[in-house]
Amino acid sequence: MTSLRTLCVTGAAALTALAVTLAMPAIAQEAALATAPDAAPADDLVVTLLGTGTPALHSDRFSSANLVQAGGLNLLFDAGRGATIRIKQAGLNIGQIDATFLTNFHSDHVNGLADVFMTGYIRVPYIGTRQEPFQLYGPIGTQKLADGLRMTHQWDIDTRILDEQIPEPATRIEAHESESGVVFEQNGVKVTAFPVKHGDKIENAIGYRIDYGDKSVLISGDTTFDQNVVEFGRDTDLVIHEVGMAVQDMMDSPAVQTALAHHTSPEDVGRVFAAAQPDFAVYSHMVLMGNPPVDELITRTRTTYDGPLVIGKDLMQFRLSDQGTSIQVLKE
Repeated sequence: MTSLRTLCVTGAAALTALAVTLAMPAIAQEAALATAPDAAPADDLVVTLLGTGTPALHSDRFSSANLVQAGGLNLLFDAGRGATIRIKQAGLNIGQIDATFLTNFHSDHVNGLADVFMTGYIRVPYIGTRQEPFQLYGPIGTQKLADGLRMTHQWDIDTRILDEQIPEPATRIEAHESESGVVFEQNGVKVTAFPVKHGDKIENAIGYRIDYGDKSVLISGDTTFDQNVVEFGRDTDLVIHEVGMAVQDMMDSPAVQTALAHHTSPEDVGRVFAAAQPDFAVYSHMVLMGNPPVDELITRTRTTYDGPLVIGKDLMQFRLSDQGTSIQVLKE
């Protein structure tokens, strides 16, 4: 975990976002605006929020997806709607994704998965170029999902192998199922999975902690308040956590109550942040029903947590280096 917090902000949108989320003494006294390096040194860990939204149809907030880059690897966590577009905007070709990790099987976490899988093997250098099997990690049920995905798109697979000479191994999916423990370790990057509570009737939901040297990030996945998130997120550089809230006029709706029962309230997320004490607490995958104001989200979180808080947006990037943590918003 880095000991110095340095904020790097580029663009008016980033300035606006950080102005409302970092307005607290803990950050105001330590933050400094600087110029981001053009390329990440080998020992940096870079996290880009690709999709901070939900199933709702918003072009500025695509569905759940996060990119983690470290040790020369490009790791995708969830593949919601628009993931391939955001990957390209983050400066990568789709075929450069080395492994994809799923937190759960809800549509807004997997409805971009076929696009990532198939676009990655198209033999156009600026789009695909993956030559090896697609590496897919997730909870129990990932193999079934992978089998169904490949069966659904068998025509595309067969046609491209025959017509475009796509190497057959590139059209395979190697599924890895696990809900706890170290699930991936390569080039100094370690990914640990842990179960989370996404609802009384929902199984197979997990979060991930990613470690690289002394740098670390936790992605909560979809969850209600869960002590596992606290334990695995303790003393990390970043905790990226989901949140759910609704405007008061919608609170009597049974559908809204059901939805919120599957997510964490701002007050409870604040409890997680306060106990875990990350360098930066980040909101993403925000279930904001009825479009409640961001100020209310912040105010409710502040009842239980007074540390560094960032309201995530698509293409917000965190660079964890030996010099500190820098934040910028990439151009869309």
